[in-house]
Amino acid sequence: MFLKLLCVTMLVILTAACSMSTEQASQATAELKDKDGKAIGVATFRESSGGVTVDVNVKGLTPGLHAVHVHAVGRCDAPAFTSAGGHFNPAQKKHGYKSPEGAHAGDLPNMLVAKDGTGRFEAFTDGMTLKPGATSVFDKDGSALVIHAGVDDNVTDPTGNAGDRAACGIITMAQSRM
Repeated sequence: MFLKLLCVTMLVILTAACSMSTEQASQATAELKDKDGKAIGVATFRESSGGVTVDVNVKGLTPGLHAVHVHAVGRCDAPAFTSAGGHFNPAQKKHGYKSPEGAHAGDLPNMLVAKDGTGRFEAFTDGMTLKPGATSVFDKDGSALVIHAGVDDNVTDPTGNAGDRAACGIITMAQSRM
């Protein structure tokens, strides 16, 4: 009886450990910085069945709508952030939710920034993953989240006429909480 109880206990512990490991492996973050290197917010990425939820919280941006995109390269060289490359687009689609040939996997909805410069944004996408594979943001050169100065028109290829890049953050695996 003791041996059976011990085996069941070990199985429960092993299952819980695997579950925690999977949860940690399915989260990522990006510290967002402006062109002067000042931290202005954070983006979090959570993998779930069917896709990734992206949460963005910022302060210090100009009020209004701002385009938010995942870019193909995990670099954020200020001040222009062009080192982040174009939009994350492993399927080689056209840009924009309104495009019949779109959208890029990195295309996300626009974010509204309030008059006080703060913004919060949440979107779900099935175009990318945090796990290994063809649509992973953790490919050989990584990925970055970019907030643009302007609004994305959701049509114009390849950028949506979103304007300059106002903030950038390299997407990294979330640190273990153990």
